[in-house]
Amino acid sequence: MKVNKTLLVGATVTAGSLGWFLSSKEKRNQLHNVKEGLVTKFKKRRKEDLPVEKGGNPDPSNIEDNSMVSEGAMTSVQYYNEQKQD
Repeated sequence: MKVNKTLLVGATVTAGSLGWFLSSKEKRNQLHNVKEGLVTKFKKRRKEDLPVEKGGNPDPSNIEDNSMVSEGAMTSVQYYNEQKQD
């Protein structure tokens, strides 16, 4: 029971503080700008994390890349066949 009262008091204090903080239009604009900045950074970082530039469109003249793709394809086919035969 003591934990419930503590959580209730904490939630009330947090809600009151947040309400007081957001009562000013200037503070709301600051919070909005911070949120937009974080969203932009996250989206930018997520795009940078994708190094696949030619995914799905391999260059036909790149022999090493094509042989690696064919080896990978054969590995999955071989695994599938082994599972079906067992």
